Amino acid sequence: MKRVKEYRTLFAAEPTSTLKELKTSYRNLVKEWHPDKFQDDAEKLEEAELMGRKVIDAYHFLVSIAPETKAKNLDEYNATITESGISDFQHKGVLLEVTFLDGTTYEYFGVPKSVYIKMCQSDKLVRFAKRNIFNSYLYRKSKKSLQEA
Repeated sequence: MKRVKEYRTLFAAEPTSTLKELKTSYRNLVKEWHPDKFQDDAEKLEEAELMGRKVIDAYHFLVSIAPETKAKNLDEYNATITESGISDFQHKGVLLEVTFLDGTTYEYFGVPKSVYIKMCQSDKLVRFAKRNIFNSYLYRKSKKSLQEA
């Protein structure tokens, strides 16, 4: 959740910000921190390059959790959580990363350790996750591994 708050603050974005608003903020930040503006000052140039990378990462992250993106991918998400079992999962701080049997990985933000422990202790892992995690926490698709026959 810390990363979500940090990126939203950087973009001055609300949880309900549209993709158009995010894009506008992104363009303004890229213009503001473009390295070409700081060619005469080496220290500022380095800071601008770091900030530029941060802005790009933040934009991609915020787009992945935007309501419009989630709505667009809802059918795929529902198919994954209902038809594909859980292959692997790990908890890092308040981030739960779940990899499904189809190779898709989703990140769930704000999952407390107590919920993770209950998930580990559950004899019906998918059922527990459907009831307590999948539709309860902010999530994003983080990666889809390539599967070849």
